Amino acid sequence: MTRLADAITDDAPLSAAQVVAAAARLKGRIMRTPLVRAEKLSALTGANIWVKLENLQYTGAFKERGALNKLLTLSDAEKSRGVIAASAGNHAQGLAYHARTLGVAAVIVMPTTTPDVKVRQTRELGAEVVLAGEDYDEANAEAHALAEKRNLVFVHPFDDADVIAGQGTIALEMLEDGPDFDAIIAPIGGGGLISGMALAIKDRAPQTQIVGVEAELFPSMSNALDGENRAAGGSTLAEGIAVKEAGEITREIVRAHVSDIALVSERMLERALSILMNEQKLLVEGAGAAGLAAVLADPERFQGKTIGLVLCGGNIDERLLSMVIMRDLARAGRLARLRIQLLDKPGQLVRVATIIAREDGNVIDVGHHRTYSDLPAKMTCMDVTIDTQGQDHLDRIIGKLRDEGYPVEIAAY
Repeated sequence: MTRLADAITDDAPLSAAQVVAAAARLKGRIMRTPLVRAEKLSALTGANIWVKLENLQYTGAFKERGALNKLLTLSDAEKSRGVIAASAGNHAQGLAYHARTLGVAAVIVMPTTTPDVKVRQTRELGAEVVLAGEDYDEANAEAHALAEKRNLVFVHPFDDADVIAGQGTIALEMLEDGPDFDAIIAPIGGGGLISGMALAIKDRAPQTQIVGVEAELFPSMSNALDGENRAAGGSTLAEGIAVKEAGEITREIVRAHVSDIALVSERMLERALSILMNEQKLLVEGAGAAGLAAVLADPERFQGKTIGLVLCGGNIDERLLSMVIMRDLARAGRLARLRIQLLDKPGQLVRVATIIAREDGNVIDVGHHRTYSDLPAKMTCMDVTIDTQGQDHLDRIIGKLRDEGYPVEIAAY
């Protein structure tokens, strides 16, 4: 955890009143997403957990709120010029969708590396998509250049007062619909979400702690606040908060109002996402799982407390989701690949399979290796992927195989 300043400054660039005004603007135009008590998460963690289901928004993420509030604050002259943004994800789709509903032309600049599905979805929402640059920074530079060249209004994904105020409406709804929270936990990328929420919470429920969560690989806000120079970069499951540079406006609000920031590992993000999917039956993206990851990483801190989590989005690639779930099953011992040494003679495969079956193991896949092995010529090995009831069951199966004279190793996951 990175501890932040406890004092609240008087020179914040935004106020709770702007969040309240945004809520009035958005009423009836945006989904008031459910806030529900997560019974299974509460039983698992020992905390009283409530979840705000922003993954149910039309485009699958909270970004619609800030984008729409920004659009609604534009003058008629600004709307006639059109808007532009740089984004490969939720901000792009949120801005495109609501610009179309308001009859405002939208241009979205995306890196050339953006998956085709995201490009197609953004075009289907009515935006003109420009592919430029290898990453967000290069796409952002092109978006600024195009904004100037074509006289478009640039809409920043997080470092914009109207965008921040729009995101903060989530907190107002949580405070109105839920219990008295001991803490509300929100993910941090550039800081737009937690900044808007913090303004509302400190005004309406000053006793509630506000806790931010960053991916360990992208500690941008932590760096901005404590002056450290931790490396920011890499491949993270929480791509929605993979921001290398925190916002200028947002960092000051976070400095004033946020209690602390948790840095969570990729493994903990994967675990949280898998639990949300398998236990609570909620589909989220990596950033959406960040709040639960923080609770899982520090359970004693939140034990017995009433906690609000923002499930900020549910846009995750199906293949990535499948991989995360399978890896979590492997870590729990419910799925394992065993490498078994055996004599290269008839009947050995059947014998091994029989031992596994006797112990109620389910064989999913078998690979037999004769040529590419450093074992003696009369020996071979096979890789067997099995489905089990958990670690104890897996240990029992391995023990029986070894009792029958078969050397067994568990393949790394």
